[in-house]
Amino acid sequence: MSKSGGHARHVRRDGIDPVLRSRARRRALQAVYAWQISGGFAKQVISQFAHEQAHEVADLAYFENLVEGVLSNRAELDTALTPYLDRGVEEVDAIERAVLRLAAYELLYRQDVPYRVVINEAIETAKRFGSEHGHTYVNGVLDRASVEWRKLESGASGA
Repeated sequence: MSKSGGHARHVRRDGIDPVLRSRARRRALQAVYAWQISGGFAKQVISQFAHEQAHEVADLAYFENLVEGVLSNRAELDTALTPYLDRGVEEVDAIERAVLRLAAYELLYRQDVPYRVVINEAIETAKRFGSEHGHTYVNGVLDRASVEWRKLESGASGA
């Protein structure tokens, strides 16, 4: 157990603090969103947010991995997401698009993170930052995608 900001947190046996990971995901969402809107250079976006991140207790290494992963694999992530969307990737609301890209990156490239954690975090992030029903859309897309992308983990039940 560690203390940060007066709140006790439980660090897992593998050294990962779920609270810090959640914060890193939220900051990564903001960075990816800013990148989508500004079209800025990846290193510039990461540097700006990493500097701000240093003042907020979070998992900086995970933040950087997520943002770099999404920005450098955007085309592959968009291609992977396309069959599960009811419209073009660029037509999806910018916040939900950023949430979906981050979750797709974790589902496809971060096999160490359980798919249920990825989906739950994406839903909570979409609830916090997205449109009124954006989290429902994110949930539907990721539920369908995870069945294919994480077949062994999701099992024969399909969920």
